[in-house]
Amino acid sequence: MTPSIDSIAEAREVALSLLKPSKRDLEHGLALHGESLVVESYSLGLHAPVDPAPLNKLFEDHASYEEYSQLREEMIMTRWAATDALREEYRQAWEASGVTCMFLNAGQESNVPLRLIKRLARYVALTDAMPEILQRVTTVEDIRSAWRAGKRGLCLSPNGVPLAGEQSEVENELQYLRVFAQLGARMMHLTYNRRNPLGDGCAEPADAGLSEFGKAAIAEMNRLGIIVDVAHTGWRSSREAAEVSEQPIVASHTAAWELSRHSRCKPDDVIRAIVERGGTVGVTNIPRFVGGDGTILAMLAHIDYIAKKFGTDAVTIGTDTSYQSRHAARWENVWRPGDEVYTPEWTRPGQTKSLEWTNWPLFTVGLVQRGYSDEDIQKIIGGNILRVAERVWRPVTAP
Repeated sequence: MTPSIDSIAEAREVALSLLKPSKRDLEHGLALHGESLVVESYSLGLHAPVDPAPLNKLFEDHASYEEYSQLREEMIMTRWAATDALREEYRQAWEASGVTCMFLNAGQESNVPLRLIKRLARYVALTDAMPEILQRVTTVEDIRSAWRAGKRGLCLSPNGVPLAGEQSEVENELQYLRVFAQLGARMMHLTYNRRNPLGDGCAEPADAGLSEFGKAAIAEMNRLGIIVDVAHTGWRSSREAAEVSEQPIVASHTAAWELSRHSRCKPDDVIRAIVERGGTVGVTNIPRFVGGDGTILAMLAHIDYIAKKFGTDAVTIGTDTSYQSRHAARWENVWRPGDEVYTPEWTRPGQTKSLEWTNWPLFTVGLVQRGYSDEDIQKIIGGNILRVAERVWRPVTAP
């Protein structure tokens, strides 16, 4: 086997050693996963290995950190198309996951249009370069057609609302929302941890809620058919977003505060506000967020908690992680003290491998073990986020 396949198999064995499924549950879960339309409510995608030569040349030429980081990120996102070997690794990783479509982190955490558009452009370029594998999706029918064709879908989700930065009329300040909708952006973060002109992020202790401008941004997102995502948004801002939005909203990648006291988790009242208005909440698989033993069992406990308390329409899965061929850049904004994504106890090799992105089929097996019906499992692994998309998305027509 290739190193990538060895790694996938190793992660699979770690997860199985924790789940300990019966032969019947394992076979049924894998078969159900294989025949289902699996849609991930948020992902970091698949990260390719970098080519060190161009990076070393930049270093030798005393290039800026920004030049270095931009080239590195571009290679991580697009280099899958560079060789037949990388294309094959990309295909194998998708195949192992059984995921049909992912809502993809496709815009660096910012409100600056140019900064956001770089990542968006890279993933558009990747889908153009690998049409035999990939399809960029902007409608629910696109997702279903990709599934029927055996392709994988990328639904682009910038990590911020693009703002003109002119501090003038609201309409002018929000003009780039329409541009990004035309480019295929179908979901956007309201905030990213910190406070921005729209409202407070989840790392702000004040928890001051939405601004009037934030409410205007939500109204425009509703009009354009863009899903409002409050995964990184403060609790009060999240509740208010659910209340003022005319369409369902999501927290695409989070966890239950009642099980893990991390600022990226949502308490019951926030989850209730989202799901009572037709939205859904994605459970992440980041160990620090889900807490407990930081394994697949902890992740499943969050899914179980939300589903049992709020119903199976309430929950989906958005890992917020990536398949990494070798290594990849990370970028994180401010956290409260002690809220780091990775701390020493999570960086040790071992049981945390159970949460590898390619272990998606075992998430389904875990739900089978917990007694969920096939219908409810199919909601959790894709149906719920598709239901929200069907409600919210619409063609971007003339003004």
